[in-house]
This record gives sequence, structure tokens and C-alpha cells, in this order.
Amino acid sequence: MVKPWQTLDQLETDEGPIELRQRGDNDFLITVSGRVLMNSRASRSEEALAELSCLPIQDRPRPLVIIGGLGMGFTLRRALDLLPPDASVHVCELNETITEWCRGPLAPVNDSALNDPRTRVIIGDVASHIRQIAAEKNKGAADAIVLDLYEGPHTQTHASADPFYGSQALHQTLRALKAGGIFGIWSEDPDQGYENRLHRAGFADWSLHRPGRGGRRHAVYIARAPLR
Repeated sequence: MVKPWQTLDQLETDEGPIELRQRGDNDFLITVSGRVLMNSRASRSEEALAELSCLPIQDRPRPLVIIGGLGMGFTLRRALDLLPPDASVHVCELNETITEWCRGPLAPVNDSALNDPRTRVIIGDVASHIRQIAAEKNKGAADAIVLDLYEGPHTQTHASADPFYGSQALHQTLRALKAGGIFGIWSEDPDQGYENRLHRAGFADWSLHRPGRGGRRHAVYIARAPLR
């Protein structure tokens, strides 16, 4: 008999309640207003996002990677697996409760990624952190910036002034990246409008990836800063 899902904790947000649910030992869901946001048994697109973003910069000296969005910690975990011992990873998460879940019941799922000494947790807005890095660029910019946020870009609802996916946000991201740095974006689906923004933003190039071969295939965009 299939075991029922049990709600371990709930967090109220502007988009509705976020719940952490568990079934058995290592089967977890995070839901938003009853909609499944992520499943501990389905992480291929998050891992692909980390791989495509970190592999090109893993041999750089003391690479700095910024990750927006923690979730179950899949993207963070895969990034840490690929990066050298002297790397730094700043993971920005709006809700401290999510970090508590990752340190607690979800720790076996992400292999205690938040306890890795290379990880710095920032409770706050990743857009603000990117602007800060851009403003302090002479003190050390990012080698990779990775956005693993709820739903990803949808230009029909995300205006050009959107703090994460808008034109100005892309300009700030480009300023925050080192020469040849990588910008990775997770998206539920490809978005032509966002592709047009990437094209106009000044990145050297960008590509679309669809990880996996069957079932729901999310989109991963990878853009590269110019070698200036």
C-alpha cells in the first residue's frame, strides 16, 4: 500500500502556503498552494543547471558562484560537487524556513550542502545581492550567477523592469560577472520573449537546453559574458 503524504511544516507567503511533505524515508515534496513545486525524486533539470553553469568555470582560481533560490538544495549540491575546495558559493533564499528544512529533514536529500564550508547562506533577495556584487566589482565579481527561482521567466507577466528577468536585471547581472562568466537560468518552459532580452543584453552568446529525454522537460538557459 502506498503511504500517504504527511505535512511536516508550512510557510505562509504572498503566493499562498508553501508546504514540506514527506512519504516514507526520503520521498519529499514542496508545494505552493497545493501545486507541486519540487519533488525529491525529480532533480535532473536543477542538476543540469548547476553542471552547465559550473563546469566552464570550475578550473578558475577561487571561483565565486551566486545561486538564487535554495529549494531542496539540488542545484547547490551539484555545484559544490563540481567546484574546487577554494570556491565560494553564495546561496540567496528569501525564506529562512526553507534553509531550516534543508538543514533538517532535507539534509539527506542534499547531502548536508548547507554545512559545506564553501557555502554562504544569504537570507534575502538575490537581485539585491547581484546589484551589490556589480557595485563592488573591483573587489571581486562572480564567475557564475545561477537563478533557480519559482517558475522562471515568463515575459508576458514579467515586465522589462522585473528585478530578476527584466532588461535592467540582465544589465546588472552582466556587470556582476567576470569576463567570460556564466549566467544560468532555470525555467519551466522556453520563453521567446526572454530569449530576445538575452540577445539584446550584451552577452557574448546564449544557449537553450532541455535536460532529460522523457516526461516533463524544463528549460535551462546558459549565457556567457564577453571576454572583455
